[in-house]
Amino acid sequence: MNSTEVLRIVDAIHRDKNIDKEIVFEGIEQAILSAARKNYGEERDILVTVDRESGEVSAKLDGEDIPQEELDMLGRIAAQTAKQVMIQKIREAERDSLFDEFTAVRTELVTGTITRIDHGVAIVNLGKVEALLPRSEQIPGEAHRVNERVRAIVLEVRKAGSRVKVILSRTHPELVRRLFEVEIPEVAERVIEVRSLAREAGYRSKVAVSCYDNNIDAVGACVGVRGSRIRSIVDELAGERIDIVRWNDSLQVLIPNALQPAEVEDVILCPMLGRVIVLVKEDQLSLAIGKKGQNVRLASKLVGWDIEVMTREELDEQLERSVGAFSTVPHITEELAEMLVSQGFFSFDDLSVIEPDQLQELGGLTAEQCDEIVAHADVESLREEEEAERKKAEARAARIAAEAAAAEAAKQQTPEESESTAEAGDATSEAQATSEEVSESSTVAEAEHGESDAGSDVAGEEPAVEARETDAVTADQDATEDKQEVAVSESATATAETAVEVAGDESAADGSAAEDTPPESVPEEDEIEATDGSALATEGAAESDETPDEQAVKPAGAPDVTSAGGAN
Repeated sequence: MNSTEVLRIVDAIHRDKNIDKEIVFEGIEQAILSAARKNYGEERDILVTVDRESGEVSAKLDGEDIPQEELDMLGRIAAQTAKQVMIQKIREAERDSLFDEFTAVRTELVTGTITRIDHGVAIVNLGKVEALLPRSEQIPGEAHRVNERVRAIVLEVRKAGSRVKVILSRTHPELVRRLFEVEIPEVAERVIEVRSLAREAGYRSKVAVSCYDNNIDAVGACVGVRGSRIRSIVDELAGERIDIVRWNDSLQVLIPNALQPAEVEDVILCPMLGRVIVLVKEDQLSLAIGKKGQNVRLASKLVGWDIEVMTREELDEQLERSVGAFSTVPHITEELAEMLVSQGFFSFDDLSVIEPDQLQELGGLTAEQCDEIVAHADVESLREEEEAERKKAEARAARIAAEAAAAEAAKQQTPEESESTAEAGDATSEAQATSEEVSESSTVAEAEHGESDAGSDVAGEEPAVEARETDAVTADQDATEDKQEVAVSESATATAETAVEVAGDESAADGSAAEDTPPESVPEEDEIEATDGSALATEGAAESDETPDEQAVKPAGAPDVTSAGGAN
């Protein structure tokens, strides 16, 4: 085996795969050893070494040197075995190298290209390895595409067989810090420091910054001219709102800054519980809490204290309730109850976590009395939790019952509405059929204009009856759809019946006929009474009272009253 070739291979693998040379030499030795065992047998004692300086390969079989010629003639099978062993060793070394490389850049910003999306998981090509961007680590509402370049931080690195699995994240708070370092030179140069940050990915972030140079405005430098710097970060985070807060070592100053834009009246610290009571005006309460408590929740994460926002009136009521409740506990006097409340202990749950030595310092109690107080607080706290769970369960049951009742009511109304709709459809079909019959009767009456007066009376009565039936059907349909149209239909029906009665009493020879009324006008009930028995023409009855002769002499441009009445 050529020693120069061995050194060249070792250097190439070390340079291309970033694998230590010693690992490559050990891989070559292991490969030659495996090939020799294939050739000489597994039970033989074989030792293979490669000189690190010259690349010379030497081997011993049962303590004796193996000639170089025999090493060069190990055979094709032995050479293939040596190749597989070498490849395996290189892969393991490459995996370890990648693992160490990406472990060193955890929480650092990386940039890659999305090669494919599998069930919502984006596969990102980082060059040496393909990383995973799970759906849970993607910003809510953000849609990624293939060939899109994305920036994310390395969240987790682990070995998976012969590969390295890299998990990326775009929801981690550190992503905001890394973007500040990229987009704001003062942050990258450590002139401005990001002291704390809190984030709810896709919605809002709060970043507290400070500057070591008093001549530099930390907040203004981060915002940039007309918001140019912060806008690029907001765009990268899919429109996420970013609040930049001026850092201060005093909580009395930092907490009001963190709750901006709300105006704070007073800040009360409760060190024993790590709680802060913030007092605001009534009109600032909702602004300080934020949508679904988001503002106060992010402010609490930013400062590291539990913030409780309330008005001064609410605080007074809470103090009064807490003092009254604590006064019922054995060994707690009213003065001690007031001291506990002043330290932020508002509930039995708060009192159950107090340290006995703190309670002894406040009230001068013995250890046994302190233990008894804490035990009593535990019992009361558990009772309050059970009561709260019971009320919550009752509210949930009431809501479910209300939803079930509403669903049942809707289910019962559905058949009635369907039946009403079907009846309305049938009435419409009958009205259309009746209208066609009335039109046909009018045509027959015009064709038979030479018949006797008696025949004319019979021909006139049939359309009137059909018109009356049409009006009745139309009235039923209108009653289902609109009450106002019901009144109009009933008026038209009454007029039609009056016209039929007049036609029965008077002789057809009189030649008396009602005056034509335009199809659009509908007579009122008071007009019908004012006629004193005279025939009043309507849309449906006017045509039935005319004789065939009168129909024949009607002008060609006169409206077809029968058709209008049938359509009505």
